[in-house]
Amino acid sequence: MEYSISATSIAGNDASLVIKQSEIAFGTTDASAEKLPNPAELFLGSFAACILKNVERFSGLLHFEYDRASIKVSAARLENPLGMDDIRYELTIFSGDEKLRIRLLKKNIEKYGTIFNTVKRACSVSGSIIKKGDV
Repeated sequence: MEYSISATSIAGNDASLVIKQSEIAFGTTDASAEKLPNPAELFLGSFAACILKNVERFSGLLHFEYDRASIKVSAARLENPLGMDDIRYELTIFSGDEKLRIRLLKKNIEKYGTIFNTVKRACSVSGSIIKKGDV
């Protein structure tokens, strides 16, 4: 499987990614720093999307139902050399299903996530999964 996207930037303005039928604006200027995601935030967003996609995928494979899932991701920026490290996530799954096995789900997410595995080769990653009853 291969992936492909395109991106465009105009001098002095912001930029956008085109992925399939979606366009995602992102900031490249100081003027947009507070309103558009920057590249580091897009990177963390991709990591979060990978985990949420795998929640959906493994709900079928592990035979559990859930109402929704939410995730918070944070990371530390290294200054020398510039980079990201210490990525932490907290995944919350809203489910009343007793078949939801948190430890097995976490193991599968951390073993079979494409973005997750790419990131963990480059920096430290840790996280937790919390189950909350129907809300």
